[in-house]
Amino acid sequence: MRIQQAIEDSIKVKKELLLNPKVTENIEKAIDIVVNCYKQAGKVLFCGNGGSAADSQHLAAELSGRFYYDRPPLDAEALHVNTSYVTAVANDYSYDVIFSRMIQAQGHKGDVLFGLSTSGNSKNVVLAMEQAKEKGMKIIALTGQGGGKMKELSDVLLDVPSKDTPRIQECHIMIGHIICEMVEKTIFPKE
Repeated sequence: MRIQQAIEDSIKVKKELLLNPKVTENIEKAIDIVVNCYKQAGKVLFCGNGGSAADSQHLAAELSGRFYYDRPPLDAEALHVNTSYVTAVANDYSYDVIFSRMIQAQGHKGDVLFGLSTSGNSKNVVLAMEQAKEKGMKIIALTGQGGGKMKELSDVLLDVPSKDTPRIQECHIMIGHIICEMVEKTIFPKE
């Protein structure tokens, strides 16, 4: 049955992540980068398209709102949430630069950019990463297998070993939740 197969496929990809020590190591690196950013009064920005935009907004909310418990908010935002900005820039310039222009305006040395793309090749995300690199930001990429063009631009590559978009996105949100949980626990330890 297709329903059971979809669940089994999801478990299989997650099990591959679980059994790969490099994945754990890279998640720990991402956590350290985000914690260090916040300790230096920086901010964390997210970008992606479609489902990756939804995941970007979701993860930004986990940091800026709360994850497991009440604590002060952390500066985090998804770059697509201002629809007037997105539509104006897409119309006046190009959809390709909607994120890179926002990085140009808001990004600072030491801030963090999470780029999400299942292919690793979304042009507007790649351009945002290039702009972030110019600004001296740290870059964490959440991609599918291999990382695409985003691999070379990232400080930490979290590539899911799959080419199946829904399975990749399920893993992105799981990895993002782990990062948010550990950042919250590290910055605001419960007494």
